[in-house]
Amino acid sequence: MATRASHEEVKMGDTIHPVPSANQGETLKTVDDRALDEAARYIATHDEFGPMTPEKEKEIVRKIDLCVVPLLLLIATLGAVDKVQIGTASLYGFQTDNNFIGQEYSWLGSILPVGTLIGLVPASYLVQRAPPAKLLCSASVCWSILTICYAPCRSWKGFMALRFFLGFFEAAITPTLTMIIASFYKKEEQPPRNALVFAYFSSILNGFFAFVVGKIPNGAPLFKWQYLYIITGSINILVSVVMFFFLPDNPMNAKFYTPEQKFHAVQRLAANRTGIANRVWKWDQAIEAVLDIRIWLIVLFNIIINIPNGGLQAFGSIIINDLGFGPLESSLLTMPFGIVATGGAWAFSYIAARWKSRRTLVASIALILPVLGTAVVYGLPKDNIPGQMVGLYFMYFYWAPYIVGLSLPQANTSGHTKKSVALVTIGYAAGNLIGPQTFRSDQAPKYTTGVVTMLVAYCACMLILGAYWAIATWENKRRDSKWGKQEGIHEGTTDGFVDTTDKKQHNFRYTT
Repeated sequence: MATRASHEEVKMGDTIHPVPSANQGETLKTVDDRALDEAARYIATHDEFGPMTPEKEKEIVRKIDLCVVPLLLLIATLGAVDKVQIGTASLYGFQTDNNFIGQEYSWLGSILPVGTLIGLVPASYLVQRAPPAKLLCSASVCWSILTICYAPCRSWKGFMALRFFLGFFEAAITPTLTMIIASFYKKEEQPPRNALVFAYFSSILNGFFAFVVGKIPNGAPLFKWQYLYIITGSINILVSVVMFFFLPDNPMNAKFYTPEQKFHAVQRLAANRTGIANRVWKWDQAIEAVLDIRIWLIVLFNIIINIPNGGLQAFGSIIINDLGFGPLESSLLTMPFGIVATGGAWAFSYIAARWKSRRTLVASIALILPVLGTAVVYGLPKDNIPGQMVGLYFMYFYWAPYIVGLSLPQANTSGHTKKSVALVTIGYAAGNLIGPQTFRSDQAPKYTTGVVTMLVAYCACMLILGAYWAIATWENKRRDSKWGKQEGIHEGTTDGFVDTTDKKQHNFRYTT
């Protein structure tokens, strides 16, 4: 029979209060109110529905996959389109119509991540204090309005300002998306969902929009690139407003669940030991995040892996155009970028999820593919168009190791404040800042510096992943030696929802 936790046992205003520890009759535990995750409070003050069967759990996960992942994918993709369509706009005269010279276009590629770096400061704080889904949708409305503002802008300084603030608001994307995914899925379920949510569909949508714009008559009152920004910005505003009301922050406010499913959806995440939500900012957790070497290794990994990303976002379509294709053909030929990147990310993430504690190895193997692609582009003559195109498409397999690497701090960081300190996203922004600067306009169409930088970056990423594996493995063995093997979470307990960091949990073991 379902039981009810006593409200007298969990007084939310008290500094110290007992928390019910299960239907097994265990002794009540005394926990500091500030240390409790909201999921612990939820379980303690809601009806229990007995054990969760495998069939019930499958239905819970299926609902998340159908009701949450598509919404996250849509808003993330439209946000990425706003960033990458600068390359497509260039196919339709964006640079010549606005009289860009020298490295001005490259700086438009680099200024956006500068805005992201600065925007990460308020984003890290707000994702801790505000519901992540509402924060994401609000930021999306802001960057979508800025996208429309590209159309009337006609100066390089104006575009620099727009790109800066676009990056500032888009700083909310990665912290909120990773927070929401970690709030719905178990550790082993997260990598393939990351691959879906962070899919590279922006190239496919961008290619489609570019194709539509290419059909606009030359005598139209606006430049074609202006229509591109108006269309995408308007669609994104509409999507963001709708999702503000429908996208849940976590299982506790997911309207598509029945009361029983909501209870079990929360309870099943206890084994993650990373919590779901806690609105109290804790400076000790923030300091621990800054001092955690594993986090800094992923920051460094993200910086280096995103140097190619920054370059390819700004110059991918231009490289195709330099091979002799027209604007319309070039825009269509960019669409496979998304298919290759997304397919590779999903495949390797699926392997990482199935192959327990081998994520660093899977990411290292995935890095071999962009190395081959980059070597082909660099080694073949430019008049070998088929070979150049194959090599260029293989270069986009870099997205797979990035997505697999993204799941490491997601699985290995406990404590809500520590998770919200977006140091990992700083790496993404810094790499995208550097990337466009490695492509020198005076080196077109070979872009020697950019290509060589990519090769060096991929090799460096393999070394960083090896260091991460060694440190995490050593720490796991040290913990096993000192405290014994990791113990499981008893069903119905709140042990997995105490808001403490991974370093302070003796039973926490790092995913490698």
